[in-house]
Amino acid sequence: MAVLKLEKWNLAIGDGQPLMVIAGVNVLESRELVMETAAHLKAVTAELGLPYVFKGSFDKANRSSIKSYRGPGLEAGLALLAEVKATFNLPIATDYHETAQAVPVAAVADLVQVPAFLNRQTDLVVAGARAAKANGGLLHVKKAQQMAPWDTRNIVSKVKEAVDGADITILCERGTQFGYNNLVVDMLAIPEMKKLGVPVTIDATHAVQLPGADPRTAGASTGGRRDGVAVIARCAVAAGADGVFLEFHTDPDKALCDGPSCLPLSSARELLAGLKAVHAVVN
Repeated sequence: MAVLKLEKWNLAIGDGQPLMVIAGVNVLESRELVMETAAHLKAVTAELGLPYVFKGSFDKANRSSIKSYRGPGLEAGLALLAEVKATFNLPIATDYHETAQAVPVAAVADLVQVPAFLNRQTDLVVAGARAAKANGGLLHVKKAQQMAPWDTRNIVSKVKEAVDGADITILCERGTQFGYNNLVVDMLAIPEMKKLGVPVTIDATHAVQLPGADPRTAGASTGGRRDGVAVIARCAVAAGADGVFLEFHTDPDKALCDGPSCLPLSSARELLAGLKAVHAVVN
C-alpha cells in the first residue's frame, strides 16, 4: 500500500507509519472552544509522538431538524480554521458539501473531507480531489452508511481519474445503517478497504450515533452511545486502521451538535495513549 504524505507538514499515513490522529470539535461553536481544544490536543499528541490534524466543521448540513445548529458558515468558519492553523502550526481537516466550496476549503484544509452521504456525488468528489491535489492536500472520504466496503473501489478509481492517477485518497469507516436508529461497524471493512491500496481511518465518534434517536429532543436530533467511542476506536486500530477520527468537547452534554457521541476533552490523553499502544502491537 502506498504511504500518503502531507509534504508541507512532514506527516504520513499508511503502513509502517505512526497512528494519525484527526481530532477536534464536531462543529465550530465558539473561538474559545476551538482554540482550547486545539491547544490541548496538540499538547497531548506531541507528548505521545502522534501526527495530528485538527478537525472542525464550518457547516453541519445533514441535520435532523431545520432548527439544529449548523455552524458559522463557510467564510467565518474557514477564517477560524485558518487562525487555528497559523496559531498552533497545525494541518486542518474539514468537510465540504457543494462543488463551489471545494476550492476555498482546500486553500485552508490539508485533509479535504467528503461527507458519507455525499460520496457518490461525482461532481463533488472530482471538485474536491482536484482542489486538494492543487494545494498539496489529501482527500479524506467517508464510506457511505449504505455502502459495502468493497464498493468504495469506485470512489478510489474516480479520484485517481480526476487527478491523473495521483494517490491522494484516504478512506474512512464510520458504520453502516440498517435502519431503526442504529449504526453497525463491521471491523472486516477496514482490511477490505485497505486491499484497495489506500490508508483507512475510523470515525469512532460518528460510528456510535443513533440517528434520530435523541430522547432529549424527542428524535429531532441524533442520539449516541459515548461510551462506545473508545471501544470502536480500539477495535478498529486492532483491525489495521491507519488513523483515528475523534471529536471532543469541554462539556459534551452542552455541545450544540452530536453531544451524545463526542468525548470530554479531558479524556483525550488516556484514550490516545491506549490507541498508540494497540497500534504498536499490531504493527
